Amino acid sequence: MHTITTDIAVIGAGTAGLAAYRAAKAAGKRTVIIEGGPYGTTCARVGCMPSKLLIAAAEAAHEARHTAPFGIHVDGSVRVDGRAVMDRVKRERDRFVGFVVRGVEDIPVEDRIVGYTKFIDNTTLQVGGDLCVKASRIVIATGSSANVPPPFRELGERVVINDDIFDWDTLPASVAVFGPGVIGLELSQALARLGVRVKVFGKGRRIGSLADPVISAYAKKVFQDEFDLDTDADVQAMTREGNQVTISYTLRDGSTATEHFEYVLATTGRTPNLRNLGLENTDLALDARGVPFFDEQTLQCGDSSIFIAGDVNNILTLLHEAADEGKTAGENAARYPDIAHGHRRAPIAVVFTDPQIAMVGKRFSSLAPDSFVTGEVSFEDQGRSRVMLKNRGLMHIYAERGSGKFLGAEWLGPRAENIAHLLAWACQQNMTIAQMLAMPFYHPVVEEGLRTALRDAAAKLDG
Repeated sequence: MHTITTDIAVIGAGTAGLAAYRAAKAAGKRTVIIEGGPYGTTCARVGCMPSKLLIAAAEAAHEARHTAPFGIHVDGSVRVDGRAVMDRVKRERDRFVGFVVRGVEDIPVEDRIVGYTKFIDNTTLQVGGDLCVKASRIVIATGSSANVPPPFRELGERVVINDDIFDWDTLPASVAVFGPGVIGLELSQALARLGVRVKVFGKGRRIGSLADPVISAYAKKVFQDEFDLDTDADVQAMTREGNQVTISYTLRDGSTATEHFEYVLATTGRTPNLRNLGLENTDLALDARGVPFFDEQTLQCGDSSIFIAGDVNNILTLLHEAADEGKTAGENAARYPDIAHGHRRAPIAVVFTDPQIAMVGKRFSSLAPDSFVTGEVSFEDQGRSRVMLKNRGLMHIYAERGSGKFLGAEWLGPRAENIAHLLAWACQQNMTIAQMLAMPFYHPVVEEGLRTALRDAAAKLDG
């Protein structure tokens, strides 16, 4: 077996792994990056970008069908060409992946190792069957994969995950979606707007990662008005019959309904990619999922020279968080044992539905009762939103009693992705509600709705 020695080995060439490699190299350390699968990040290949391509097509179809309220009449019906839709999704997806692949290929060939990796001990890796890598520090950045629970696996190729959707040649006639989380909501609405019959099955009445019960209830009604959504479904049976899946479930009146679908889309969470990594050969303590215990600020596993970054650690499975964590892990691996806290930005998350959902700062569920006030605004009568006929939405702003500090927000509404950035910047600057209201607001813009919520919070702080 051939052996190489290096200062740092990074396992995984996704967003976190690439950031870790670059940070370690910038610190002057000998570093290799090891990848067993195809190059290309989760975001580019099966996540952010292809899903937004599908959503963009769905939005085009939806807008074309809803011009009449403006006095604009489109003759004839809107025809969705499923093959053309998926052709563009795949072509543009491959273009984004190509950018990432070229970035990886710019890494010196001597720093790139291809093969699946297994720990032999804390500082020794076996890559494939004939290479041993001895590294004094190691960064685990192996990402995560869609979780398919055992009952779904019996459906064979009739069960799909979001990765599979973006390789379809055309759109199916029907899809049953399990899990109305971020991915499930985005894809369900997009497929429904593209003419696919969609039914969404959920559990626990949760929707789109929202924690605020009032916002969650509003969101549920908005999406139920557009497609079939049950956030607390009681599924009795799910069986494959030829090229279809038959699902029986209990209705609210106690009776049973049965429907047939071409596919079942499982959006039921993700699992860290740690299987077969040989962590049992290290002296790391592992949690119930097999993930090493680690410090969320330094990303160090125990007191070892092993660090863990990106989706694999399941702190915040977002691209910008993975990039930040990769940089922290790479820098700390380079400076070990003199490690430091990495930079953590204000939490921000967006769900690209229509209306969009956004969450900034502290979540409602993490706030102590009576420690905060809630500023509210409905976008149903908000001026610019109504002008555009995008007037569906409800926002809650949370402010700390006494100090007036802005704590966080949860909402759905028009242009939430843009407003979310304003609020994330305010959160990171530790601004108060009064300071935020002192900032300029143009007229007429959707952001005036944000000002209304801030004014409501200010009034309650003064009350």
